[in-house]
Amino acid sequence: MKRLIPLLSVFVLVGCAAPQAQDAPEPDVEYYPFGGSAPLSEAVRVGDMIYLSGKLGLSRDGEQGIQAETRRTMEAIKSSLEEKGSSMAHVVKCTVFLADMAEWGAMNEIYREYFPENPPARSAVGVNGMAGNARVEIECMATTGS
Repeated sequence: MKRLIPLLSVFVLVGCAAPQAQDAPEPDVEYYPFGGSAPLSEAVRVGDMIYLSGKLGLSRDGEQGIQAETRRTMEAIKSSLEEKGSSMAHVVKCTVFLADMAEWGAMNEIYREYFPENPPARSAVGVNGMAGNARVEIECMATTGS
């Protein structure tokens, strides 16, 4: 027993002298503001992930209807991702907000054109009112492919 106490003391001292855990590094975050007075970012990149705010496909002059609006929305998503070094092939999750769930099928016909292989995870939610009386809003998350 007398030999055990000095041995335990050595273990305690060695444990106290062990290097302390380092602070976790700050994540690499980049904000892409909308500009103007909008209280949100158009997108945020955290490491190799890009989080897009919801996109709308409103147009005063263009074709109307859920399919035309969905196509403009998807083109806005595609363009935004490409500007930030990603692509539709790197989308991992989308959330679709629909003003009328009866238009889910028509929206889906256009949506699937943008993900011919390996479609991302997705949720679709019916909502009561969107900015500008939009019929559809879609937000996506993607990797940069790095």
